[in-house]
Amino acid sequence: MRKVLALTGADRVEFLQGLVTNDVTKADIVYAALLTPQGKFIADFFVIAKADRLLIDVAETHAAPLFQRLTMYRLRADVQISETDLVVSRGVGDPPEGALADPRHPALGWRLYGDTDMSDDTNWDALRVAHLVPETGNELTPETYILEANFEALNGVDFKKGCFVGQEIVARMKHKTELRKGLARVSVTGTAEPGAAITSDGKPVGTLHTRVGDNALAYLRFDRATSDMQADAATVRLVSD
Repeated sequence: MRKVLALTGADRVEFLQGLVTNDVTKADIVYAALLTPQGKFIADFFVIAKADRLLIDVAETHAAPLFQRLTMYRLRADVQISETDLVVSRGVGDPPEGALADPRHPALGWRLYGDTDMSDDTNWDALRVAHLVPETGNELTPETYILEANFEALNGVDFKKGCFVGQEIVARMKHKTELRKGLARVSVTGTAEPGAAITSDGKPVGTLHTRVGDNALAYLRFDRATSDMQADAATVRLVSD
């Protein structure tokens, strides 16, 4: 389930621009996140630019915490934050009038904001696994660093936009030679549920996340994911692009 917040007021664009990971001025819809000063995940969302307001499309579970955090940062800025009754629809077929392309990946179709739900019956978990797309509450948790969660490939961070909360940590990770840990696609043969610990030769490698059939997303330590791994009663293998 999704919730849509609205930001109004003369300072709304400048206010949000200084907080979130992406450039909210560059398109009608952008994917972004709000981080802690230590660079860890608070919430991911879509920012939709309207003539008189900005809309924030966020997971319902994270709407209240995001509202509170934005209110904390508002200080004297001319910004008003409110909840809306807008319904979020999404699909992968022909987009209805007014729909916007999901900015993360072309395979993720369109998003629409209106009065009724016009979503189709797409298997979103299967699409997410196929295209390495994390989800709030599953792969995205308070311990997540967004570059380890494929955010850059999903157009969720802009390193040229200027400052945002947690930028120093994100930039430091960006300029490392190579990420040692992160989200990956894996094949799973056997019985293993999301949340299962992944090991290799008895050493911890990571955690299994969203699983669809024999395919899944996993958070892995890459230097230990070079051969067959185990999760519960299953064999796990890294899927190369």
